[in-house]
Amino acid sequence: MAKHGTVREDGRTPGGNDLRAIRGKSEAKPAMRSDILDRLIHERLRLGIVSALAVNDTLSFSDLKKLMKTTDGNLSVHARKLEEADYIACTKSFEGRMPRTEYRLTSTGRRALERYLDHMEALIRVTRER
Repeated sequence: MAKHGTVREDGRTPGGNDLRAIRGKSEAKPAMRSDILDRLIHERLRLGIVSALAVNDTLSFSDLKKLMKTTDGNLSVHARKLEEADYIACTKSFEGRMPRTEYRLTSTGRRALERYLDHMEALIRVTRER
């Protein structure tokens, strides 16, 4: 059973509301449809990472860890998912003998965040109109 407030892959909520009505039907492939919530970004920590990188050119692993108030392992797993989707890019280097990992938002990631924010704004607008 789906959780309250979730959106199924077909763009409908568990209660049957079709969110496609918000933005109009799309004929694009499901992975590219603008009417489906981007589940990759929607997860709290990943949304935080993408949002932080949207307002900073780059952030180190340590900076993101402090900002997100999370563990090394948790940040690493979520950053890897975003990296695999080409939403963020990772650069590893050394400062002296200390490893340094820096992240930046890619153009794909920026477009995904903009689509996500547009979708959320549309949901808010429709909800407030009721």
